[in-house]
Amino acid sequence: MTVQEKIKADLPASQIPDDMEMLRAAVELTRDISAARPGIYWPDMLGSAAIGYAGIAGAVLLPGWQAWAAGVVAVLFLYRALLFIHELTHIHRTALPGFRLTWNALVGVPMLTPSFMYEGVHTLHHARTRYGTAEDPEYLPLALMKPWSLPAFILISALLPIGLLIRSALLVPLGAIIPPLRKLVWERASSLSINPDFRRRPPEGDFARMVRWQELGVFVWSWTLLASTQWLGWRPLGIAIAVVSATAVFNQIRTLVAHLWQNDGAPMTVTAQYLDSVNVPPPELFSPLWAPVGLRYHALHHLLPSLPYHSLGEAHKRLSRHLGATSTYQGANYPGLWPLVGRIARSTMMRR
Repeated sequence: MTVQEKIKADLPASQIPDDMEMLRAAVELTRDISAARPGIYWPDMLGSAAIGYAGIAGAVLLPGWQAWAAGVVAVLFLYRALLFIHELTHIHRTALPGFRLTWNALVGVPMLTPSFMYEGVHTLHHARTRYGTAEDPEYLPLALMKPWSLPAFILISALLPIGLLIRSALLVPLGAIIPPLRKLVWERASSLSINPDFRRRPPEGDFARMVRWQELGVFVWSWTLLASTQWLGWRPLGIAIAVVSATAVFNQIRTLVAHLWQNDGAPMTVTAQYLDSVNVPPPELFSPLWAPVGLRYHALHHLLPSLPYHSLGEAHKRLSRHLGATSTYQGANYPGLWPLVGRIARSTMMRR
C-alpha cells in the first residue's frame, strides 16, 4: 500500500508513514533558494514597522473614519512586522547581521514581545518527536475539543496586550527580587505558546544574557508607556493597546487554521506533521494579509523549516510541478481561510 493509499484509508495521523519521494524533493529542489536575502528582509521589516507606527499615530491624531482607517493600517502592518519573530527563530544567527537587535529595538520591545519569547520555544514545535504531543508548546488538539473552545481560544488573545503590560511592568521587576515568582513567570508567562501544560526550562549561557537585556528593555518601555499618560492622557495608550489587541486576535485566527489540530498526542512522522499543517497558496488573494511573511505556506514550512519566507512561494511551485496533482504534497493545500475555519468548527461540533 502506497503512502497516498494509507492516507486515503483514513489512518490515525500517528500511523501515516513518511513519503520519502516528497521529503527528498523538498530538499533537492530548494538548495539554490535557501539563503536569506538581506535586500528583502530589511526593507520589508523596516517598512512594515514604519507604516504600522504611522498608522497608530494616525489613529490617535486623525478624526472619525480616518482614525479607524489608520487603525486598520496599523494592525495589518504591525502584524506583518511582528511576525518576523518567526523568521528569527529559524534563520542562522550569522545570516543577517544586526537584524535580531534591530527587530527587537523597533518591534519586539515596543510591542512587549521580545524575540526570547519565541526563540528556544518555537523550535520545540518542529522537533521530530515533540510535534503534536503534550511536550509541544504550540499544539492543542483543537479539532478534538468542545465547541466553546474555539471562540475562547480566539477571544482570550484580545487580552494579550494587558497581560504583556502587567508582565513587563510588575512581574518582571518583582521576579528580580522574589526567586519563586521569577521561576513562575519564566516557566508560565515568558513564551508565545498555546499549550497550558508547557513549562519553559531556565535559559542558559549567551541566551540567558540576551534574555536579561531584553527583559530590561520591556521593563523600561512598559513604564515609559505608563508614565506617558501623565502628560498625554490615557487615550493614546488605549488606542495603542486596542491596535495590539486586534493584532493578537488576527494572529490567533491565523493560528487556528495553521494546522488541522487532529493529533491525539502520539508522535508523528514528518509527512504526518505536514498533512496536519496547512498551505493556502495562490490563487487565494487574501492569505498574504492574514498569513504574511510566508505563513500562507505553513505546511511547506514544516517540511523546510530553515527556508527563508521569500523562497517559499517558489519552492511551492517547484514541488507542485515535480510531484504532480495526485501527490501527497497536494494533501496540505487548501482554498482559503473560511473553509478551514468551517472545517475545524464542524469537527468540534461532533464533540458535543
